[in-house]
Order: sequence, then C-alpha cells, then structure tokens
Amino acid sequence: MKRLCVFCGSSPGNDPAYADAARALGRAIAEAGMGLVYGGGRVGLMGIVADAAMAAGAEAIGVIPQGLFDKEVGHKGLTELRVVDSMHTRKAMMADLSDGFVALPGGIGTLEELFEIWTWGQLGDHAKPFALLNVGGFYDPLAVFLDRLVETGFVKAEHRGMLVTGDEPTALIAAMRAYEPPALGKWIEKLER
Repeated sequence: MKRLCVFCGSSPGNDPAYADAARALGRAIAEAGMGLVYGGGRVGLMGIVADAAMAAGAEAIGVIPQGLFDKEVGHKGLTELRVVDSMHTRKAMMADLSDGFVALPGGIGTLEELFEIWTWGQLGDHAKPFALLNVGGFYDPLAVFLDRLVETGFVKAEHRGMLVTGDEPTALIAAMRAYEPPALGKWIEKLER
C-alpha cells in the first residue's frame, strides 16, 4: 500500500484519546512508508492526523469541496490540497488516490464515507482493505449492530468479515496489508422461476 485514506471527524470529539489516536495513526502511516489521503480539513481529527503524518515525514494529500474550502477550513500546509466541486467528487478522488481506508472516530460524514467504500467493496468495485481504528471501544456499539445485520439476514457473514478492526494503528496497518478480499459471487442471486 502506498497511500492510506483516513476518514475522521472535523471535530476532535470530547475525549483526548481520539486526538491521541489520530496523532498515532498519522505517525504510523509515515513509519509504514505510506502517504495520507484525507478530507483536506485543518480542523478536528482531520487536521491532527494530517499534521502528525507530515511531522513524521509522510506526504499528505487533502481533497476538499470548494464550499468547505471557501469557509476557510481547508488545510493550506499540506503536500497537496485538491479543491473539487462536490462531496461526490471528493469521495471518488479519495478512493482513486488510496490503497486502503481507515475510519477514526467521527460523525455521520465519517460513517457515510466508511459505508460507501464498504458498499463498493461488497459490489466488487475495489479489493482494497478498509478498517476501523476502534479507539477506546468507540466502535463497539456499531460492531454489535453489524453483527445484528448478519443475524437478521441483511448482510452476509463474508461481507461483514471484510471490515478489519483494531485498536492500535501499527497493528491495524499490518492487518490491512495482510487483507485478502473474499471471493465474491453476485450478492443478489437470481430468483428461480
């Protein structure tokens, strides 16, 4: 993997552990010899992970929609900041630039990005690893809900198993590098008449 995309909050959250994890992930990306791709913001966990990655020697590429850039939340000290026309363009460009994806704690935007990239993987549009950095059990309730989706027949177990989860950045990156995507057939089987 050359570049890792990080989805995370534009807020730092209310627990200092989230900012600490963002710094640790930024350093781990650099130590693994990779670059960072992220949403291009200078605020919240976004700015923290970017600053940490660059301080440790990694490139940091931000992708931000013009509307957010105009509100002066764009990080102007990055290796490269790409300003795009929409959130849709942003997500597609981030996916194209990246070889894997990690979600730090965040809000609905972080979850939306994670679930979209997961959906693309489920459909076979990419075979890249995607993961949760489960800081202090932040994603534990989500994991329970995801397991419930399997139990109720809305998600296949092999699709649930695509999500890599860990609580330490270096080990998580190693698990992502070892990721083998499942051999996926059609996720909707034809009905027999």
